[in-house]
Amino acid sequence: MKGILYGVGVGPGDPELMTLKAVRLIKENEVIAVPGEKAEDTVAYKIAVQAVPELAEKELLSLHMPMTHDREELERNHEKAAETVISVLEQGKHVIFLTLGDPVIYSTFSYVQKRVEKRGYKTGIVSGITSFCAAGARLNTPLVEWNEPLHVLPAVHRLESDLDQPGTYVLMKSGKKMGQVKELLARSGRDVMMVENCGMEQEHVYRGLEQIPENAGYYSLIIAKEKKES
Repeated sequence: MKGILYGVGVGPGDPELMTLKAVRLIKENEVIAVPGEKAEDTVAYKIAVQAVPELAEKELLSLHMPMTHDREELERNHEKAAETVISVLEQGKHVIFLTLGDPVIYSTFSYVQKRVEKRGYKTGIVSGITSFCAAGARLNTPLVEWNEPLHVLPAVHRLESDLDQPGTYVLMKSGKKMGQVKELLARSGRDVMMVENCGMEQEHVYRGLEQIPENAGYYSLIIAKEKKES
């Protein structure tokens, strides 16, 4: 019997937001994969080990897949990670791949998953609480109501977009180009809120575009809502 690769969401940052299923799978399996040069230094590991102290005694697979715009380098890194995972699956062991938030939302897991499945191995996904749902809760405000649509965008790749559709926009991955993102938001005329490092020790909440610093960190999530008539 060959092992199964599971993508397991650990939520946005607060270890108390991890699901019971995520905790159980980490406890029950001995091989835990984490995207990063050293597993113990990654955000996903640091979140999970608070909820599952046994994680510190597990066999860790560090899958180094640095972010780059070089498509060939990305392909090599994803292929190397998949080969590392497959070498464990061949031993009949399951691999629990930890990922921030939910594995189906802009997750590195998907690139490894596709390659592993192509080679004939089984995979599974365990949902985690998404960063934008956690941010809405932290702000104590609904993301959408009644028939409003929700638009989730990777801001760094959509700087030329006009936020002109009805409903609420969620802008993820905003930190690196916050100056340009703020210009985009100013043109939109929307009510803007942001949570930086949601659920983590360095969490900051900003209400209003003017409060948002241009040097905000990578884990900065923006919610831009239509202005309501008073």
